[in-house]
Amino acid sequence: MASAIVRRNITNNLKRLPLLSSSCWGFNNHNNNHLLNVVEEQHGGGSGSVSFHAEAGGVGLPSYMRGAVYWEPNKPLTIEEFHIPRPKAGELLIKTKGCGVCHSDLHVMKGEIPFSSPCVVGHEITGEVVEHGQHTDAKTIERLPIGSRVVGAFIMPCGNCNYCSKGHDDLCEAFFAYNRAHGTLYDGETRLFLRSSGKPVFMYSMGGLAEYCVVPANALAVLPSSMPYTESAILGCAVFTAYGAMAHAAEVRPGDTVAVIGTGGVGSSCLQIARAFGASDIIAVDIQDDKLEKAKTLGATHTINSAKEDPVEKILEITGGKGVDVAVEALGRPQTFAQCTQSVKDGGRAVMIGLAKAGSLGEVDINRLVRRKIKVIGSYGGRARQDLPKLIRLAETGIFDLGHAVSRKYTFEESGKAFQDLNEGNIIGRAVIEIV
Repeated sequence: MASAIVRRNITNNLKRLPLLSSSCWGFNNHNNNHLLNVVEEQHGGGSGSVSFHAEAGGVGLPSYMRGAVYWEPNKPLTIEEFHIPRPKAGELLIKTKGCGVCHSDLHVMKGEIPFSSPCVVGHEITGEVVEHGQHTDAKTIERLPIGSRVVGAFIMPCGNCNYCSKGHDDLCEAFFAYNRAHGTLYDGETRLFLRSSGKPVFMYSMGGLAEYCVVPANALAVLPSSMPYTESAILGCAVFTAYGAMAHAAEVRPGDTVAVIGTGGVGSSCLQIARAFGASDIIAVDIQDDKLEKAKTLGATHTINSAKEDPVEKILEITGGKGVDVAVEALGRPQTFAQCTQSVKDGGRAVMIGLAKAGSLGEVDINRLVRRKIKVIGSYGGRARQDLPKLIRLAETGIFDLGHAVSRKYTFEESGKAFQDLNEGNIIGRAVIEIV
């Protein structure tokens, strides 16, 4: 009975305490998973003193964090304070270290792709595991213990749907039905709540442009200690998307000829993956000479400035009039969609990975498509559980050069500037926001 009274008194007193700063313990309504356990009761001098410890996971977490919020189209991001998010079963809380700057976020911020708002953007991250959701299975906890360094993929497979059960994580039904359609995780709820009002804020993937984020365990892979947090963030989208396109959609084989139209963060990653897969001629197409110069260091054997010459004619010239085995469109524009289909040889694969403004349509020559057996394939990304560990290994061994892929770094406070630079075409390759 005495123990129960002491436990109740401690709980009641904690509820009366003001919320503590981020450098201390914080007890609030979102920390119910970490009630204190009384471990010893001592009586003396007519009064009781109690020592206690916290349950595993969440030790030392602050009460609040900051995140970058998109409110409405063409308005700047604002940095807001949130309650620390709480992971649920099968989810992990990650202390974010790096978050890539991607055109997909920019499409949302410009209103070109509909998405629930307000939301925290950012979807390619690295970080450290700081908490497991309650009832998370033992295998996940063993694979990703507290303190693990991790990479997070933007397509976060549920692991249970019809597609995931067949290994097609990139088509996960829950991801598209809940996250992309409604900005939530797979119980239909967000994990983000504003400190000031308690108002829910939606999540673009994991909502990674924040000091902490909740990620389903199936989207995470261990990052070796030899690899940097900052540069490795791009493995979760730019490289992940390129690998999915090359491995699963294009099925690039040694000796294949490849053209990549658009050499931004994803397109330039395609160049490196094509080289890793043994492609022979690798043709980079862009309208900026500085990007094309960079492309040469990433595997391009030929470059074409499509602002100065017709890319289809030039690709045909380079390939002896045949066209390439694989052409990849990484911009999401009707004009480059058509160029992609026109650049492949008979029986070739035209792979579309660039997102476009909602409602955009691409044209294709139907007769050539039919008669010459042209394959037009869409590809959104890789398959997290099987591909992410492979990508990490490619980068760890230097086959994929992260250092050359990342050209700029920004602080968390410069998040708005990072996306402004991306919108203005001032980023060559990929940029990463460092969150410390």
